[in-house]
Amino acid sequence: MESYPQPARALVAQMAEAAAADPARAVALQGAPGCNSHRAALEYDPGCQPLPCFAFEDALDALKDGRADRAIIPIENSQHGRVADIHFLLPESGLSIVGEHFMEIHHALMALGQGPFTGAYSHPQALGQSRHFLREHNMVPLSYADTAGAAAYVKERGDTGVAAIAPALAAELYGLDIVANNVEDAADNMTRFVILAREPLAPAALAGGPAMTTFIFEVHNRAAALYKALGGFATNAVNMTKLESYQVGASFAMTTFYADIEGAPGDPRIDRAMEELAFHCKYVRRLGTYPQARARG
Repeated sequence: MESYPQPARALVAQMAEAAAADPARAVALQGAPGCNSHRAALEYDPGCQPLPCFAFEDALDALKDGRADRAIIPIENSQHGRVADIHFLLPESGLSIVGEHFMEIHHALMALGQGPFTGAYSHPQALGQSRHFLREHNMVPLSYADTAGAAAYVKERGDTGVAAIAPALAAELYGLDIVANNVEDAADNMTRFVILAREPLAPAALAGGPAMTTFIFEVHNRAAALYKALGGFATNAVNMTKLESYQVGASFAMTTFYADIEGAPGDPRIDRAMEELAFHCKYVRRLGTYPQARARG
């Protein structure tokens, strides 16, 4: 809690106390009160007790330690791509993805007064999503751990020459003036969140509805291994909606792939495709199978 700016600490303490009193309803999230993950938690489950955590690792630890029953984590944005570090943190956590949530992202420029401003603090994702606005207004992007925390930091500093980019809720919570609304560069700015739990969903919980399966894998280091590994999805008519690669270690010889597919194990098509994938891989690790929040394609 001491890592938060002073204006956020009382709110964090109140929310942590409420979550501790009812951990079965607690949802861990990264960021200060008023951040987009806070909004997403309340959209996903209006009856939850949001538990703010300073870093992604802290939110995952709160779930693993039993201080929260679930965690909600942003994984990708339609405008700025994947959220840094999440692809590394999820596999290491041992947690399972049990749901997804899509939320429109609207950023506001907020400050103590109306400017002019030399710079704006926010999370790197929000800064990237507002880069044209910042350039047009000659403001330097200043990185901060999260959007609402940036708003609290501007309040704490008392400096009328800098602003924050955060959800409008943060201005209300920290007593800042909204200088401009919807400063994001794209009107259709959307973030996908995943909901994590200590245990995977039971197959019965999917109730035969549309499902997504997320997994990581590493192919054998030989010619055409990735092409062959993915062939089973084509021949079994399995739709792969996401495939990303990232490096593990410093050798640049071990590429890990992160993938989403439509469907769930137990479907013969999925089982055949995953069996063929495993044949061409050093390992395949499923991160979760969960209900589809919105149709793909």
